[in-house]
Amino acid sequence: MAAPNIVNVATITGVTTYHAGIAITTGGRGELGITTIVSNPASSGRVIKVNSLVACGIANTTGLTLQYFDDVSHVGAASTVSIAMTAQVPVFSSLVVISKENSIYLEENSCLGAFAEPSKGRLDIICSFEEIS
Repeated sequence: MAAPNIVNVATITGVTTYHAGIAITTGGRGELGITTIVSNPASSGRVIKVNSLVACGIANTTGLTLQYFDDVSHVGAASTVSIAMTAQVPVFSSLVVISKENSIYLEENSCLGAFAEPSKGRLDIICSFEEIS
């Protein structure tokens, strides 16, 4: 099914989710240790508007990589693109990666995945989005 017409929607549901201590990866495209932040399954009949994504450095500073995957399984994604690549998150501080000014839409069978730089620290992520159908 195609993404719904966002001018004539039936429902908009606001959601906030969090992920504590996201994983690290050593493989290409995040096959190993990828943490799915937001996912829009195939045939969901909805589009997801991501309004904000904030990463918090817990303990040591670390690098955050946030990627868009055109397949919710992360494996074999033909057009995976980076939104943030090893962006430094300060010690005991936050980094705004996505905000209302640069929100993104996830169509069906796509997702956002994140991983942390190995051996550098931990990251917590909080994400606010709207499910539109």
